[in-house]
Amino acid sequence: MKIQKNTKKTGATLLLDALQRHGVKYIFGHPGGAAIPIFDALVDTSLEFILARHEQGATHMADGYARATGNIGTVLVTSGPGATNTVTGLLTSHMDSVPLLVITGQQIRSNLGLDAFQEADVLGITFPVVKHSYLIKDPYDIPRIMEEAFYIAHTGRPGPVLIDVPKDVSAFVFEHTDIPKITKPEMDIPGYTITMHTHSHAIQTAADILNNAQKPLILAGHGSIIAEAQSCIVKFAEKQSIPVTNTLLGKGAFPETHALSLGMLGMHGTAYANLAVNDCDVIISLGSRWDDRITSKTEVFCKNAKKIHVDIDNAEFEKILPMDCIIHANIKDAVIQLLPLLTTRRNKAWLAKISDWKKQFPLKVPESETLIATKVLKDLYDVTKGQAIVSTDVGQHQMWTAQFYLIQNEKQWLTSGGAGTMGFGLPAAIGAQFAHPDALVVAVVGDGGFQMTLCELATIVENKLRVKILILNNSYLGMVRQWQSLFFDNRLSGVHLTGNPDFVAIAQSYGIKGIRISSPENCKDLLREAIQYEGPCLIDARVRKEEDVYPMIPAGASYDRMLTEATDTKLTKPVGST
Repeated sequence: MKIQKNTKKTGATLLLDALQRHGVKYIFGHPGGAAIPIFDALVDTSLEFILARHEQGATHMADGYARATGNIGTVLVTSGPGATNTVTGLLTSHMDSVPLLVITGQQIRSNLGLDAFQEADVLGITFPVVKHSYLIKDPYDIPRIMEEAFYIAHTGRPGPVLIDVPKDVSAFVFEHTDIPKITKPEMDIPGYTITMHTHSHAIQTAADILNNAQKPLILAGHGSIIAEAQSCIVKFAEKQSIPVTNTLLGKGAFPETHALSLGMLGMHGTAYANLAVNDCDVIISLGSRWDDRITSKTEVFCKNAKKIHVDIDNAEFEKILPMDCIIHANIKDAVIQLLPLLTTRRNKAWLAKISDWKKQFPLKVPESETLIATKVLKDLYDVTKGQAIVSTDVGQHQMWTAQFYLIQNEKQWLTSGGAGTMGFGLPAAIGAQFAHPDALVVAVVGDGGFQMTLCELATIVENKLRVKILILNNSYLGMVRQWQSLFFDNRLSGVHLTGNPDFVAIAQSYGIKGIRISSPENCKDLLREAIQYEGPCLIDARVRKEEDVYPMIPAGASYDRMLTEATDTKLTKPVGST
């Protein structure tokens, strides 16, 4: 049936005109009554609407799309529960500085505050988890608000912006002679200014500190990826032979196969990264916020090191730790200015010490007659040659993947860091596949987190995506079990996933190929079969139920109390001591 084009100019068409003007291609979401005028206007645009099965999934899809591209991810949902279902996704993107634009339908203006059907105070509910929010009460404000929203979402430290649109605003019909002009206003937004004071003396101070260091260390955080600074950081590290460690979200800020890479630091970081952190005399953070999973016991963190912090958000300076040098700047700009001031050095003694630690405490897959998670992930890395875009949920599988799947490129690693969101991995992978339709995208998930958003398998099938889903199925909420085992006398509570379904059968019911791996002997061959399959594929890897993640720094403990393996749990002496 031919659909007649609607030629009326409405509030909804102005909203969508702005999206198209800013290069938006996909909108992820779910429809509902209060948003119907916007969905109606969508019919007459080139925008592609991706129907998620749940609004949380839609928000994570937009998040994955944004992380994989650096562009703003866009979401459209209805009012009330449709809007509140995006809160987890908003928190996830807000904590990790991901630019999103979430448009929510709302009750008509005259019903606001009257507890009307599917009304919710969306601004009040989401206020703590967005960079900014709008409730549009005047249709003539739409062009200005849309321009401001895009500007706020992607400038400075990126983040989510929410726009709440009453139904009578989106349905408002403009007279032909009264349509608001589409102009790009000056971004003079009260309370929002982008100012950076990269004074030359701060850059020079940092250079002097680094030039005099004997045991320097670079800490690359998510801000380095947002700034697309990898090539500059490589030049920086190579010029002074400085080892580089990265945060969980900083994977890809520096190639993890590079000889100077130490991999991830912190609670489940590599032993040699953590030993280097504990022993360095200078540490320079490039876009890391020194969060608790890194610093742990702050009073002794890098106690003998001078600390340099480079960040685009001045709210992060000295929030956690006192600094010896602060540089308020875009990471890439700061490193470019710093490079010519650095002397060329080799740091042979420091690198030799780190080399010894790598030999003493390597990341390795233990010998096992049964299938273990680390074996699966090492085989996945080998089969994909490290080229997949990888997303994860949160838990043990996330830490193992961070340890064993070495990331080469920016925007290749998608995971929830600050919020630690179970259910993120599958929809984020969907968003990444839309961003890069020809790329290999693998979602590595746990059997717990996968069940929180598995309904999005339908989105994969409907859109003919080739996403691969690897479930590390141990019938436990594994990370909680590990903590209860180590620190709560093995008093296990609420962690047994005894009601798990047959994941292969579920995949097949959606029309997705399912493969089960249950032994180490054929693990690599079955993974290869799944990766080479042209369509979507779910791999149910039945791994050992009680496998723990090591190394581990217990919460609140100092770095020298790191557990390198299960036999270290008594902590009789600091790691690295003799």
